[in-house]
Amino acid sequence: MTDVKDRVEAPTPPDQPDLPKLGLIGWLRWTWRQLTSMKTALVLLFLLALGAVPGSLIPQTAIDPVKVSDFLEAHPKLGPFYDKLGLFSVYKSAWFSAIYLLLFISLIGCVVPRLQVYLKAMRARPPKPPRNLNRLAGYQSFEAGTDGDVLELAATELRRRRFRVELYDGAVAAERGYLREAGNLLFHFSLILALIGAAWGALFGYHGTVLVVVGNEFSNSIAQYDDFSPGRVFKPDDLPPFSLKVDSFTVKFQTDGPQRGAAREFKAPITYQETPDSPEKSYDLQVNHPLQVDGTDVHLLGHGYAPKVTVRDGKGEVAFSGPAPFLPQDSNFSSFGVIKAPDARPEQLGFEGFFLPTGVIDPQRGPTSVFPDALNPVLAMTAYYGRPSVETGKPQSVYQLDKSKLTQFSGDGGDKLRFQLAPGQSFKLPDNRGSITFDSYDRWVKLQISHTPGLHLALAGILLAILGLMGSLFIHPRRTWVRVRTQDGRTVVEVAGLDRGPERGLGDEIQAIAVALKPAPQSAEPMQEKP
Repeated sequence: MTDVKDRVEAPTPPDQPDLPKLGLIGWLRWTWRQLTSMKTALVLLFLLALGAVPGSLIPQTAIDPVKVSDFLEAHPKLGPFYDKLGLFSVYKSAWFSAIYLLLFISLIGCVVPRLQVYLKAMRARPPKPPRNLNRLAGYQSFEAGTDGDVLELAATELRRRRFRVELYDGAVAAERGYLREAGNLLFHFSLILALIGAAWGALFGYHGTVLVVVGNEFSNSIAQYDDFSPGRVFKPDDLPPFSLKVDSFTVKFQTDGPQRGAAREFKAPITYQETPDSPEKSYDLQVNHPLQVDGTDVHLLGHGYAPKVTVRDGKGEVAFSGPAPFLPQDSNFSSFGVIKAPDARPEQLGFEGFFLPTGVIDPQRGPTSVFPDALNPVLAMTAYYGRPSVETGKPQSVYQLDKSKLTQFSGDGGDKLRFQLAPGQSFKLPDNRGSITFDSYDRWVKLQISHTPGLHLALAGILLAILGLMGSLFIHPRRTWVRVRTQDGRTVVEVAGLDRGPERGLGDEIQAIAVALKPAPQSAEPMQEKP
C-alpha cells in the first residue's frame, strides 16, 4: 500500500527562487510611474471636470451666501451633509485641491521626460532608406541619367518642400513634420501653464460682491463687502485703498413687442478715488465694461429697488429710516425684502413683503408687478412684533427676518395682517404698536470687485493649448527617400514615402517629386508605378 502511494504522488517541484522585495525606493518608483502615466493624467482630468459639476449645480458660499443659507434652511438634513463634504465651497475643498495638485504633478511627470525625447529626435538624422522601398504605400520608379545629377536635384526639390535632408551613399533621406510632436508637447505644457495661472489667482487673488444704493459710497475694505472670498495666502492689507460713489443709475426697458420688459441699457455713472489723497475721477460703469483700479476689476452685475421707509415704534420714536434693498424675484422685478426695527420700543418690529415697480392686483396671484420699470410702485407688506432681544454680536442677513421669536400681526377677522402702500402713504399698526411710512424709493446696483493675478497667465495657457492642438491635428510627419541604383546596366531612380500619420496626399506628393526628377518624357518612360 505504501509503494502504490509513493508511485501515485507527483514529484516535489524544485524550490522557486525568492524574488527580490521592492523595498521603499521600489514602491516610491512604482508609485511615481503610475502617477505620471498618461492614463492617470486623463483619469485625473476627468475627475477634475466631474468634481467641478457640483460647483455649478449647488449654490456656492463665495458667489451667493444668501442662496446657501436658503438651501440650508430648505433642506435641514441634506444641507449639513453637503456642508461636511465641502459642496458649498467646491473649489476650496480638500478633495478638489487634491485632484488639482495630483493632476499638476502628473502632467509635469508626463511632459518633462517627453521633452527630452523630443529634443533628442530633433537632433537625429533622417533614417536611411529601407531595403525594399517598393513595399511602401507611396512609390515611384523610373530610369534616369547620371546618379549625381538626380541626387542633387532630389535634395534641392525636397528642401524646397520643407524637408530636412540627409545624404547617404546613393540615396537621399528627408523628413518633415517635427512640429507635430512640438504641438502635442505645447498642448500639455499649456495645460500646466493654465493650472499655474489658476493656482496663482486662487492663492493671491480675491473677489467679493457688494450692494450699493445710489448716492451711497463704498470703500474697499472687508467690512463693507456683503460677501468676500479671499485667496489662501491673501492678506487684508493687500486690498487697494480705492473708494467709489454711485452717483446715479439709469436703465431703459423695451415697452412693446415680444421683448417687452427686456432691459436695453444699464449705466451707472460713478466717482472714484484710487487713494484717499488722489483726485476724484468719473467713469460710466456698464455691463462688460468694468472699472480697473490698481489691478482690481469692478463689474456691474445687477440692479434693483430699495424702498425708503420710516418706521416709528409705539412711543412715536423713529426706529428705522432709510432705504432697504429688496431682491428681484422675476423678470418684472417683483422684489422681496425685509425691514428690521430691533430698537423699537416697547416691542421690536419687523416687516417683510414685496416691492412691486408696476403693481396691479391679480385675481389669481394677488399683488404683482407687470413691468420692471417703476410706473406704479407699490409696497405690499406684512408685519411682526416681539419682545426686544439681547444683542449677541452674531451677524445676521439683511435679507432675512428671523421670525422664531416674533408674532405676526392679525387683521380684521383674525386673518394675518397684510397691507399695501404707495409712495407717501403710511399704515398704523394695531394696538398702537407703531407705524410705517413709504417715503419713496431708490435704486441699488450690485458690484463684483475682484483681483485675479493669474488670469492673463491662464488665458495665455488656453490660447497656447489651442495653438498646440491645431499643430498636432494639422501637421503631418512624413518621410521621403530617393535612391539611385543600377539594374541591368540602367540607372533606376526610386522615390518612396511614408506618412507617419493618416495618409493625406502622400501619393500625390510622391508623384510630384518623381515628375520633378524625371528626364524629358520622350527620353524615359516610367518602369513601375504603385498607387
